[in-house]
Amino acid sequence: MFFEDASEVADIAVRSGCSVFVVPDEIEVNLPRALILRPEEKTTITIDQVREVIARLGVRQTSELFVIIRPAEALGEEAANALLKNLEEPGEKVHFVLVTDALSRLLPTILSRANVYFLRQTRVVDGEIKADKKILDLARRMVVARGADLPALAEELTKKKDGVRAHVLSVLAVAVEMLYKSYFKTGKEVFLAKIPKFLAAYDAILKNGHVKLHLVADLI
Repeated sequence: MFFEDASEVADIAVRSGCSVFVVPDEIEVNLPRALILRPEEKTTITIDQVREVIARLGVRQTSELFVIIRPAEALGEEAANALLKNLEEPGEKVHFVLVTDALSRLLPTILSRANVYFLRQTRVVDGEIKADKKILDLARRMVVARGADLPALAEELTKKKDGVRAHVLSVLAVAVEMLYKSYFKTGKEVFLAKIPKFLAAYDAILKNGHVKLHLVADLI
């Protein structure tokens, strides 16, 4: 879905417990009564930061409260896992606002719990996906693969001697971003329909599921 201006973020977020807003880094997103999660000394948002926010959310809210996470891709796996229950059930008047310029770098466990909104700017939808050229090529092939092509593609994806799981997860994340952008550019439902399959494969592999099995079974 699209939105026209950063000033719309609050109204959109109020309608959802968890939303992802894809906007360029230089555009500010300011919301009233907000808790802000962002990297401090490190490049990632830590689990201690998340726990601090969760503790503050334990108090009943009497007016709308926004939790801004920016850049959302800085939310590490451990911190994200600690936050998942709150994303699913944020509580009355609590709204999570995840802001990113790199949708493919978000954990699909996060994406699967959020509504995604693109700022209607050419650079956001048509801009290059931030990923290695080889990852991009594999992701494109995965997006267009037929069922019969998946076993061979799964073999190719798992040829690495080490880091296979992380490699496959990177390819799946880029494929998800490609599908989102393809849908918003063309309006073709076929791209949107594939996204849940890719998210399911990512989630299963992230949880130590059999890589080849899920690359084939979940994407058919």
